[in-house]
Amino acid sequence: MATADNIREKLDREPFEPFRVRITSGDSYIIHQPDLVVVMRSELFIAEPKSDRHVFIPLRQVAAVETVETGRNGSPKRGRQRKTR
Repeated sequence: MATADNIREKLDREPFEPFRVRITSGDSYIIHQPDLVVVMRSELFIAEPKSDRHVFIPLRQVAAVETVETGRNGSPKRGRQRKTR
């Protein structure tokens, strides 16, 4: 599956660069730490750092995997987003 392969490629990148997973509902999730994401056969698991919050996303609902622009300190730039978790 191309989407799963694309996500795995971004998770394995050295050095890791944050990226955004946008789903068909319009929600998006910025991936800051690769070890908090698991790509399964038909789902994507994303955990939120330092909390018990997590989400399971069916891979068929992933609309886009996007590069996140980073500022000088390496953190993602704040841009206009409809809804981010």
